[in-house]
Amino acid sequence: MSMLEINDLEVHYGVIKAIKGVSFKVDEGEVIALIGANGAGKTTILHTITGLLKPTAGSVTFNGQDITKSAAHSIVRMGMAHVPEGRRVFSNLTVLQNLKLGAYTRKDKNEIESNLEMVFGRFPRLKERQNQISGTLSGGEQQMLAMGRALMSNPRIILMDEPSMGLSPIFVNEIFDIIKAVKADGTTVLLVEQNAKKALSIADRGYVLETGNIVLTGPAKELLNNDDIKKAYLGE
Repeated sequence: MSMLEINDLEVHYGVIKAIKGVSFKVDEGEVIALIGANGAGKTTILHTITGLLKPTAGSVTFNGQDITKSAAHSIVRMGMAHVPEGRRVFSNLTVLQNLKLGAYTRKDKNEIESNLEMVFGRFPRLKERQNQISGTLSGGEQQMLAMGRALMSNPRIILMDEPSMGLSPIFVNEIFDIIKAVKADGTTVLLVEQNAKKALSIADRGYVLETGNIVLTGPAKELLNNDDIKKAYLGE
């Protein structure tokens, strides 16, 4: 059974059908890349999976449980974390306060402290800056903080929305190395990313979204070598 299954999902904004019967699945331990141009509906899908939007049709199943109508906070408790587009750190709080907010659904204080040390090991910059106000961090450091905050919920799956957006090439490489390490630790990743080449280079499988429809799917290596994908998304 797949960890996450999306079946015939439809989402409307008023009279506009943004998502048009999308179906896909994510198996445990995979990195899945969802790629597509701006406005294709990638973020809308993530918001619907995590309970921030309600679909007009279709279903979302997580670990065998229908979560289509579940509240966002209860979905977090089930083991799903969301790293939103634009990072969305609490800019007036310190790095440490942001990280601890990531564990707000948990009661296991000793394990929370253990998780915090794991995050600091993964992101040494955050440990160095733990008492710094988050709004004063660079874009790349804020992205690390958003990812670290998600890891503090001890998730089984992380949904990441455009983690490389606006970052320097050095930070982009660092962020993708971290995603690979997160997978190696056993956490499943659903990755929405405009940098299709980078996303597919670390993914197991990929789905291509165009104007609310999935138009192509396959192993990530095959998609990287697909001529249509190269022309449309890889600049080749």
